[in-house]
Amino acid sequence: MADPQQVLAQRVHDALVASFGPEYGDADPLIRPSSFADFQANVALPLGKRLRRSPREVAAALAAQLDVADICAAPEVSGPGFINLTLRDDWIAAQASAMLGDDRLGLAPPAMPQTVVVEYSSPNIAKEMHVGHLRTTVVGDAIARILAFAGHRVIRDNHVGDWGTPFGMLIEHLLDVGEDSPEAGLLRTDPNAFYQAARRKFDADPAFAERARNRVVDLQGGDPATMQLWAELVELSKQYLHRIYGRLGVTLTDDDIKGESFYNDLLADTAARLEDDGLAVHSDGALCVFPAGFTGREGKPMPVIIRKSDGGYNYSTTDLATIRYRVDKLNCDRAIYVVGSDQALHFQMVFAVAREAGWIPPGTSFEHAQIGLVLGPDGNRLRTRSGDNVQLSDLLQEAVDRARGILVELDAATRLDPAELDAVAEAVGIGAVKYADLSTARESAYVFDWDRMISFRGNTGPYLQYATARIRSIFRRADGESAAMAADPGAIADAGAIADAGAIADAGAIADAGAAGIAITAGPERALALKLLGFGAVLVSVGETAEPHRLAAYLFEVASLFTTFYEECPVLKADSASLRASRLAMCALTENVLTTGLTLLGVPVPARM
Repeated sequence: MADPQQVLAQRVHDALVASFGPEYGDADPLIRPSSFADFQANVALPLGKRLRRSPREVAAALAAQLDVADICAAPEVSGPGFINLTLRDDWIAAQASAMLGDDRLGLAPPAMPQTVVVEYSSPNIAKEMHVGHLRTTVVGDAIARILAFAGHRVIRDNHVGDWGTPFGMLIEHLLDVGEDSPEAGLLRTDPNAFYQAARRKFDADPAFAERARNRVVDLQGGDPATMQLWAELVELSKQYLHRIYGRLGVTLTDDDIKGESFYNDLLADTAARLEDDGLAVHSDGALCVFPAGFTGREGKPMPVIIRKSDGGYNYSTTDLATIRYRVDKLNCDRAIYVVGSDQALHFQMVFAVAREAGWIPPGTSFEHAQIGLVLGPDGNRLRTRSGDNVQLSDLLQEAVDRARGILVELDAATRLDPAELDAVAEAVGIGAVKYADLSTARESAYVFDWDRMISFRGNTGPYLQYATARIRSIFRRADGESAAMAADPGAIADAGAIADAGAIADAGAIADAGAAGIAITAGPERALALKLLGFGAVLVSVGETAEPHRLAAYLFEVASLFTTFYEECPVLKADSASLRASRLAMCALTENVLTTGLTLLGVPVPARM
């Protein structure tokens, strides 16, 4: 099977070469969706300037050379120079039928697979994750999943905050309360309570504060006993992360953690290299680099501080050491930093320093995938009534509780046993929160609105979950008629194979869907099939831009088109057995696209709702 836009782009390219010579083969065919056809080629408009001919004349010449009879009706030139292209129904049907039997759903492997580091989540050890960590965790995980599915080698990197002056205070508090005490156990369940207790003691007890400062010196000096205590503290905190990540369904593991401490041994060498190369200079007692193009007030150059006046290193030093490691040791082709937009200037300057130092080779991409804020109804950063950050664990529990309440209102308890109702409430609540993030452009702020995100209408997680579950219910009903279907050689051969509501409808679950194939007999069928053929291209676009909201928007369009198809095109009561089989195959392909897409976004898909 093939993506229509890619096929048409190649045909237009061939026509460009045939019409005007190979020197024009580099022109972008500019294949775009059209209101007057399926697609239009807009290349004639910019090409007319190069050729010094009218765009409409260029378009006519191209249309005459276009060899598309096997996939399109005759091309039509319209407007100032658009070439309208309407696909043949039988071509769409053939491609959709082939897609049904393809595990990758039309996504071709990349011509040049890349090694991609995706840095995301990155909470502070010994502190509870708050709502501000939600978006970087959820969006980053979706980016990593999609790039891996696309065929790239993805290295997930959880750059946790596990080093620095607070750890002297935390280690001393751990010693005071006892490593096996209930207070120490708070690191697993309520790390904020442990941190705040240590902070109160630090502020109120000068002797404790002095011990904490001395412990920082021991930690930075690599004292074995202190390092052991630090490792215990980090390990206890990981158990809290396991609980949050498990509930969110993200793919990060302990093996993905490379915190600030991981790069300690590279910091001094990083600073020394910058100084030796003449990039870093001393300014007001600190070692700084002044990258070109960054100025502050009154036009003064802005510094990236590499080593503070007290001899200590900072985030910039660590980030530069991290870049070196990712290029030199991981051999990455691309690194995506899924971090809040408030860090934009920091990353611009750090990447600029790394490029000036030659640490980011030509052709290697380091990019900041900016994450916008989560806002409250007042338009400010989402906080509790007391003004504190909303803790992520509390938010997720409230999401599940609200989802359960809505499901009960919809009489789900009459269809599901208690355990299944709990599982569906968990999936709907967590899925609603995640999808609200993922369906918003990542750099944009959005208002956190419970009523909107847990609605079963509109572009929401519950709506897409329900749409997918509804398709599965069609196959459960079809299974009830399996004896009649088995007698019809044109029908799907093994309806029982797709009766398992928990299974993803794929080539293995539908034994002979390809035998009957997908036929196009009505407008809603055509519109749905055409949209499904674009799945691979959408995934490529999402991977290139690191923008999962594009996939969310596509899935919502698919679900909406399926609703129209299902309402206007009878499936189980189709006029003939062959049409019934074709429409069941269309249902299976739609379910597979929706389930695969939601899974790539990290949104759970309940078997029933």
